[in-house]
Parts: sequence; structure tokens; C-alpha cells
Amino acid sequence: MSEPIIEIKNVKKEYKMFKNKQARLVEAVFPFVHNHETFSAIDDLNVNINKGEVLGILGKNGAGKSTLLKMITGVVSPTSGELNVNGKISSLLELGAAFNPELTGEENIYQHGQVMGLTNEQIESTKQDIINFADIGDHLYQPVKTYSSGMFARLAFACAINVDPDILIVDEVLSVGDMAFQLKCFKKFQQFKEKGKTILYVTHNVADVLENCSRVIILNSGKKIYDGDVKEGVEKYKKLITGMLDKDRCKEQEFQEVEEESKWKKNFDLNPNMIVYGTGEVKILDYGIFNEKDEPVPAMYNDEEITIKLKARFLKDIECPTFSITIKDFIGKEICGTNTNIQKLYTGSCKKGEEYICEFKQKLMLAPGKYTLSISCSKFGVDGEVVPINRNYDALFFEVMSKKIVVGYFATDTKVEFKKV
Repeated sequence: MSEPIIEIKNVKKEYKMFKNKQARLVEAVFPFVHNHETFSAIDDLNVNINKGEVLGILGKNGAGKSTLLKMITGVVSPTSGELNVNGKISSLLELGAAFNPELTGEENIYQHGQVMGLTNEQIESTKQDIINFADIGDHLYQPVKTYSSGMFARLAFACAINVDPDILIVDEVLSVGDMAFQLKCFKKFQQFKEKGKTILYVTHNVADVLENCSRVIILNSGKKIYDGDVKEGVEKYKKLITGMLDKDRCKEQEFQEVEEESKWKKNFDLNPNMIVYGTGEVKILDYGIFNEKDEPVPAMYNDEEITIKLKARFLKDIECPTFSITIKDFIGKEICGTNTNIQKLYTGSCKKGEEYICEFKQKLMLAPGKYTLSISCSKFGVDGEVVPINRNYDALFFEVMSKKIVVGYFATDTKVEFKKV
């Protein structure tokens, strides 16, 4: 195990919360008067981050993610605990924070470099790379206060990314500018990964986390509730944001009960580590993938029409439940999926004790490989939010084959013509 490049030991960050301005003034004038409540943004956090790790930091809004990054970058100080950073940091946390709006873009390149601790020679050596990356033309020689928000973000991102840090901190900023600029941003991000840089990556896009990260931590109300494998962490995060993280404990055992012998799923390679949760108002009794002859097919060609079936029993009356399917690759990245709501199928009023079969017919035009099938039933709550009833993540494994070479994720149904003019 390599030496930690970032050490976080028993770190707390607390903020004073005053009821009003008068309460703040009273405590300022009389420091011995305790006239506030305390809010813990980070509470007793312990994390070691090793050199070369790409750490995904997940959590709901207000979980403490940005506070943690600000402490690591030195923008704010911990209330207590110990935080050691052993390397140079480039932060994409607050783009353009070092910019002076009265200075030109070119002048701000120098100012940003000096704030980063670079010498004039080092700034000169990277200046042209920054200019090329930002690609804002003659606006570079105009005051930054005249820039559009897009031009400002492009220059700020170019300044932050075109350095050689030991640690890169990315907080939901890889979507600045147009599509061509975003592509440059992601390529630069990949270059940092390939060089073995340590990267802290905060995003709500779990697909990016699955693709880029080697480890995940989840924060909730300032506390670390998970630290470990990326795929497992993403599934736990999904439970967290749907409000099922604590509720599912009393339901999982009920889901695991064997009610009757399966006719469908016994023909497939089932996932022993399937993640199941929900309110438990519906039980999914059976599921499987079938060909046009209604035969179970654990493997199929991508030009064949197949039907994904699931059978459910309602334990309570549910108005217009939504049934869904999701296909993922083996690292947990969602490849495609749909549901009855997207397909504009009205499922109606389903009564307690009734059983239904839902079928999804399609061709899985995927690249050859192994995939997982997730199935679920959900409903809309009183405020329009999605409430999971019975979610079966990565329920079974299946394989897609192809009669043609496939480039990328999907097999295109292409017809090619070649004519002499």
C-alpha cells in the first residue's frame, strides 16, 4: 500500500447558525454569550486517499461534499481534527476564483498561475497550452468583465487544467462550454488518469463514477456511510437518494421468501448478490427473457426479437404502477432501459391479490458481451416523486452475441450503398 497523499483524521467542520442578525450582533459584541446553534457540515470524518486513486464522492445536496473539498484545498479550515495533503492541488471547484474582472484574459492567466505558486517561467511554458485549450480568440485580450459566462468558464477551466498537479479536484464542472469543448475536457481528464494522478471526483452522474472511479465514498449529513467498491457504492447511493436506505432492512427478508417454484427464472443464471428493496406492496414472482417461440434464452443474437417478462402479485391496491427494465454492463453502467410510463402504457388500478404479467418486446441491438437485467415496480407518491415498490437490481445475467463485428456499445442496422458517379 502506497503512502496516503491525503490523510483525514477525525475531521469536523461546524458552522454557527444564528436566528437573525440581532443574535449575531449580540454574540459579536459579547463573545461570552452563547447565542447560536451549531450545524455540523462534516462530522468526525476519517479517510485516507492513496496516490493514483480516482475517488468518487457521492451524496445528496447538503451532504458535505463541497465542504470537504474546500477543506482539502485550504479554502476553509476544519473546526477540529487533522487534515494533511502531500502534494500540489489543482481544483476545478470554484473556477475563476483568482480572476480579476478588470484584467484581460491574458493577464489573468499570469495572475492565476501566481496564485497557484508558479514562477513566471512556468507560466510562460504553459501559457500557449491554456490559450489553445480555451480557444476564445481575440477576447483573450479584452477585460474578463466583458466575457460571456461560457467564455469565462472556458478560460478558467483551461487555466485550472493545464498545470501538472499531484491532485486534481473535480466538482460537477466537466460540462462547461459547447460539446466540442466538453470533449476536450473529458480527454484531459483521461490524460490525468493515465498519468496516475490522484483525482477526487464529485458528481451526481453515477455513470461517470462507474466509468472513471476506482473507489467510492458516500457522505450523508456530514458523515461517511460507505467507503469501498464502486459498483456497490453506486447501488447504495441509489437507495439513499430514493429514501430506501433504512426502510429496506425490514423488507429484504420478505423479498427473499420463496413463495412457489419458479417457472421462468430457474432457466437463467441468477445473481446471488442481487440488490432488492422497496416498500414491499408488490412481489415480483418471476421473470425471464424469451425468444419468438416463447422459449427461455439466456443468450441471444442482437438481431433477434426477444421478450422480457415479469410476473407480479399485488399485496395492496396500487393506482397505475410503473414497471421497468434496465440493462447494465458488468461494471454497472446503465446501457439502456425503458418502462411502462415512458411507453405510455396505462396500467390502471391494480387490486390487492391480483397478479399481472408485463412484457417488453424488442431487439437488443447491443455489442457482444455479458450483461445484467434489472427489473422493478414503482409508483408515484402524493408529491409526484417516484416511490420504489420492488426493485431488483442486477437480477439475472445474460449474454448477447452478434453475427457481425460491432464497434462501440450498439449494433447499428446499417445498409450501405456504393455507386460510381
